[in-house]
Amino acid sequence: MATSNASSPFSSTFYLTGIPGYEEFHHWISIPFCLLYLVGVTGNCTILHIVRTDPRLHEPMYYFLAMLSLTDMGMSLPPVISLFRVLWSISREIQFNISVVQMFLIHTFSFTESSVLLAMALDRYVAICHPLRYATILTPKLIAKIGIAALLRSAIPLIPLLVRLAFFPFCHSHVLSHSYCLHQDIIRLACADTKFNVIYGMVVITMLWGLDSLGILVSYAFILHSVLTIASHEGRLKALNTCASHICAVLILYVPMIGLSIVHRFAKHSSPFIHIFMAHIYLMVPPVLNPVIYSVKTKQIRQGILHLFLSPKISSTLM
Repeated sequence: MATSNASSPFSSTFYLTGIPGYEEFHHWISIPFCLLYLVGVTGNCTILHIVRTDPRLHEPMYYFLAMLSLTDMGMSLPPVISLFRVLWSISREIQFNISVVQMFLIHTFSFTESSVLLAMALDRYVAICHPLRYATILTPKLIAKIGIAALLRSAIPLIPLLVRLAFFPFCHSHVLSHSYCLHQDIIRLACADTKFNVIYGMVVITMLWGLDSLGILVSYAFILHSVLTIASHEGRLKALNTCASHICAVLILYVPMIGLSIVHRFAKHSSPFIHIFMAHIYLMVPPVLNPVIYSVKTKQIRQGILHLFLSPKISSTLM
């Protein structure tokens, strides 16, 4: 599994890691992961179906929610495929070209999800601070442009990082620390000067996640200022309640992401189990919890789910 000689990246084979020390229980460990993934896919597909079929949900807020569901599924699918290949003892090997595609998809959808959360924060800002202009500002055409821009903004900066990997020889151990491929995990195996990848990677993270989080904070600063000008207590609570689901979605993405970054940067010699645990929380928890949160906290989504799974007569009595 390891090689002491430098090898061409295109002929390199890497080895994924399951749950160290629990190899004999991998088949059993796969059951909760499988259930989590099924719950996430079911929840996100349900939201997409409801937003598409219910005319009442053809509004900017729900279009952005549909984008969030798509990015959630896009972010979780690539790592889940390789995770189950490891846990079900199919194969731990992954070729270099496949690992590059997997890295590109994981990082692209991670950055895209952050961009979508920024767009949703701007949506709440316009809805609360400029309610009379809400429909005229956030038109379907503008929303489509925002979605395309979020995807391109997330994908294009990754190309130089991944292209440079093709020129790195890999002469260290080819064993990765996760059951899927991350850029920071691959470059630590290269026996070459990776300074450009490290610095450029930090710049990309700062420019994308950093600016997104700053934009979200600024949006909520304006929202809070506007809410405090509302005279009635009930009005203030109602305005803030429309932001509760989005705030939860932001925390669900950013807290595990920051935790994983801290572990990679400052706890390199900690238990491998911690690295693997944080990595799977980062990629699998948001797709599972986001549909649940929006279903519980958003009345229109809850009504749509009840109408979908129950008869109209029963759902009307529950709503």
